[in-house]
Amino acid sequence: MSPKREPEQITDLSRLKAFTSPLRMQLYRLLYVAGTATASQLAEQVDQAPSLVSYHLRKLAEHGFVTEASGRSTDGRERWWQVASEEGWGFRNSDFADTPEGSAAVGAVTRGILDTRTAQYRAYLDQTAAWGKAWTDAAFSSEWMLDLTPAELAEMSDELQALTRRWRERGKAAQEAGDTEGREHVSVHLYGFPFRP
Repeated sequence: MSPKREPEQITDLSRLKAFTSPLRMQLYRLLYVAGTATASQLAEQVDQAPSLVSYHLRKLAEHGFVTEASGRSTDGRERWWQVASEEGWGFRNSDFADTPEGSAAVGAVTRGILDTRTAQYRAYLDQTAAWGKAWTDAAFSSEWMLDLTPAELAEMSDELQALTRRWRERGKAAQEAGDTEGREHVSVHLYGFPFRP
């Protein structure tokens, strides 16, 4: 059995604040999916100047979120980048709630993540006809109303993470084996939070 790999938990406020820039969040997500890319390649995708994208990539590198991809450059003039960890990162709101600055950073980053996810899902909805029946029948959007304790919600989160990790590893193994026929990037968004009607 392989060791349980977890996303890196950010506990340092300056590192979390690196993602208060929506462009940095977008670049990180694009780089995560691409595996490796240059600032110029990413700049085309976000419709920004390569120099601005390069600046933001260097800032993400300063905080340990991205690194230079070794062995990719053919002429030494353009840097190739990759995310520093395949497992990604996460944070707990409670690690930053004790100061107004920490709370504000958590709010900005969390809203930025939500905005990015919403934009991604809206883009899918706008393009459903182009995906075809197999993909549109497989895609899902669900909501469940449950009555849980905080401990039960945390346990459910752990189970969902284990499930998605298993599917991610299955997809990676297939890619490494050359089984790319019919494979696409798939985004799964799940939220679990308390509410009062």
